[in-house]
This record gives sequence, structure tokens and C-alpha cells, in this order.
Amino acid sequence: MSWFILAISGVLEALWATALGKSEGFSRLTPSLVFAVALAGSMGGLAYAMRDLPIGTSYAVWVGIGAVLTVLYAMLTGDESVSALKVVFLALIVGSVIGLKAAH
Repeated sequence: MSWFILAISGVLEALWATALGKSEGFSRLTPSLVFAVALAGSMGGLAYAMRDLPIGTSYAVWVGIGAVLTVLYAMLTGDESVSALKVVFLALIVGSVIGLKAAH
């Protein structure tokens, strides 16, 4: 269950990071509210997962999921360019997250 909660928390990290960028310095209400709710959920889930999982592994997996999803979203919406090297490096992050889970 902790791994599932950690994965959901990683998704919420991508959500709050994206909302933070779209809030334009907290000057836009809806993205600012999405940021606050997603941040609270993400941190709460990370804290919950850390009760059963090692801190370093939990944090690395959380950041990895959030980073990859944030970049993928930006690429899909055209906010960030797509290149073969970026895709390769994102795949390496995904592989590293899977490796951390397998090594646990």
C-alpha cells in the first residue's frame, strides 16, 4: 500500500509543479488553489509512505515520478521541446525508479 500511495504522491507532485508554473506567481486563483491542494496531498502521501519505506528511496521515487510526469506534460502541451535525448534521459529516470522499487 505504501508504494501505491507513494506513486499517487508523485503524480500529485507533477500536478502541483505544473499548477505552480501556471499560477504566475500566485496571481491566478484556480492554479494557485490546485497547487495548494495538490501540494498538501503530495506531502501527506509522501509522509505516509515514509512510515514503511526508507526515506532516501521514498524521496527519490517521489521526485522521479513527479519530474518525469511534469516534463512529459510540458512536452505534450508544447511548453517544452521534445528531443530524442530528453526521451532517453526520461526513460533512464523511469528505469531508476523501477530499479529502486526492485531493490527494496
